Amino acid sequence: MKYVLGCIRRAQDEFALIKEGDRVAVGVSGGKDSLLLLNALALYRKFAPPFSLMAITLKLGFEPFDVSRVAELCQELDVPYKVVETDIKQVVFDIRKEKNPCALCAKLRRGALHTAALEEGYDVIALGHHREDALETLMLSVIYEGRLATIPPKVFLPRRGITLIRPMILLPEKHAIGVSKKLDLPIVHNPCPQNGASKRQDMKEMLKVMTKAVPDIKEKLLHAISSTEHYRLWDISKEM
Repeated sequence: MKYVLGCIRRAQDEFALIKEGDRVAVGVSGGKDSLLLLNALALYRKFAPPFSLMAITLKLGFEPFDVSRVAELCQELDVPYKVVETDIKQVVFDIRKEKNPCALCAKLRRGALHTAALEEGYDVIALGHHREDALETLMLSVIYEGRLATIPPKVFLPRRGITLIRPMILLPEKHAIGVSKKLDLPIVHNPCPQNGASKRQDMKEMLKVMTKAVPDIKEKLLHAISSTEHYRLWDISKEM
C-alpha cells in the first residue's frame, strides 16, 4: 500500500490533483481498481491537505450486482456511500440494441456519475485508471483513430463544472492486482455480457506480447506520453 500511496503522491506533485477543500467523489464500479483507489484516498486523507471524500456506485441494470460488502467497506473507511439506480442496460441493449455497446454505455455512465456527484455537492470525481489504462488508450487512439491521445491525469469539464482526476495513473496494474488481493477487497463481479470482449482487451493482450519482446516497453511508452521534448500528451489544460 505504501507503493500505491507513493504513486498517488507522485501524481499529486506533478499534476496537482487534489487541493485543500476539494470535495472528491470516487466512482466505484465494484472492480479492483476503483475499490483500491477508494482505500488509498481514505488513507491519503491523513497526509494530504484536508478534503472531503465520498463513493458513488452506478447500478446499470445487470444482475446479480450486490454491493452490500462495498457499503460495509465504506462504513469502515468512514466514507459516505451513494448507490444510483440507472436504466443504462435497458437503453443500450434492449432499446438501442447496440452492436458495439461500449461507447454508448461509457457515455451514459459518465453522465450519470457526473449528475450524481453534483447532486451531492461534489465537483471533483476520482477515477481508478492506472498506468496500463493510459497505455491501452494510447494504443487504441493510434491504431483505430490515427492520432496520439490518451486519458489525462486531470481535466476540467467546463460544461458540467466538474474536474476529473486519476490519482493512480502512474501505478502499474500488477501492483493494483497484488495489493487488491492482499487487502481482500470486496470485488463485485461485472455481469455485463461485453466484459472482457472489447477492443481495450485486445490492446491489453497486445501489450503483453510487446512486453515479451521489449520488457521495458511500458516504461518507454509512459515516458513518451510524459515527454515535454516534442509533444506532451498529458496536457491537463485541455478537455479530452
